[in-house]
Amino acid sequence: MKRVRVSVCAAGLVLALGGLLAGCSSDEYNDERGKGDAPVQGKAGDDTPAEVYNMPDGFGNLATKCVGHGFRAYVTTNSGGPSNVQLVEDKTCAS
Repeated sequence: MKRVRVSVCAAGLVLALGGLLAGCSSDEYNDERGKGDAPVQGKAGDDTPAEVYNMPDGFGNLATKCVGHGFRAYVTTNSGGPSNVQLVEDKTCAS
């Protein structure tokens, strides 16, 4: 009885660990699918967080942040194709 319990626990642990490892995506996998980040020369880009607005299910979420000098970017998620990007002039982004 004790061996069965140990075997069941070991099998559960192996399945859980396998599930965790299978759920991790590599950067290469995302790059091949066109979902990776664009390269940044010298890895010195602005990686401050964006403001994210969650939309109801079925609608793309919205993220916004200042980019460049005097511009704000708005980006929506889109699972069926490319994301929608819009740049607008924003005087509060003049840093």
